[in-house]
Amino acid sequence: MSFYFSAQNIHKTFESKTISFSIECDKGTLTSLVGPSGSGKSTVLKIISGLEKNDDDYPLEIVLEGKRIEKLSPSKRGIGMIFQSGALFENMNVVENVAFGLMSHGESRKEALRKASEFLGEFGLSGFDKRNPVSLSGGERQRVALARTLITSPDLVLMDEPLSALDAELRYKLGQQMRLWQKEIGFTAIMVTHDKSEAERMSDRIVSII
Repeated sequence: MSFYFSAQNIHKTFESKTISFSIECDKGTLTSLVGPSGSGKSTVLKIISGLEKNDDDYPLEIVLEGKRIEKLSPSKRGIGMIFQSGALFENMNVVENVAFGLMSHGESRKEALRKASEFLGEFGLSGFDKRNPVSLSGGERQRVALARTLITSPDLVLMDEPLSALDAELRYKLGQQMRLWQKEIGFTAIMVTHDKSEAERMSDRIVSII
């Protein structure tokens, strides 16, 4: 069976732990990696994205939409990432943050800002263009981070504990909304979480990592 995405032979050795892992995903699905703190969930995402190196003795193979990408630089893999903190650029306002990826791909500043302003409305952020990230709530920051990632139409979205910094009520509400956006937009995602109930609410498939 051919999967839209697969990563085979992920292997990373630390002083106290060795991670050995493989994963496959179908297109348009959200797969959750669930496991306790220190199990290596975030390391798996970093290896997939190219931000972390696989152990040399283990031949990593990453296939995305039929193409081998493990030897490509992170910027060439067609992968977007959303971090726990949102990792927004605080020297840019909201619309500039969302437009950044488009400009990095060669879009003119004027056109990128226009598209970013329109795209913010999809995430309930109309009128937030000139706001500074430091003035946003945790939920607002994560919505901006999601918009900034999705506006470039990545082939795969990696989400590293995207809701864990939020309080329980907001975490639940934003989780439900993110699931709706994922279905409506149809992007393929892998999400790291230690919360099994959250994974059950949001995912098409759950993979445990110990």
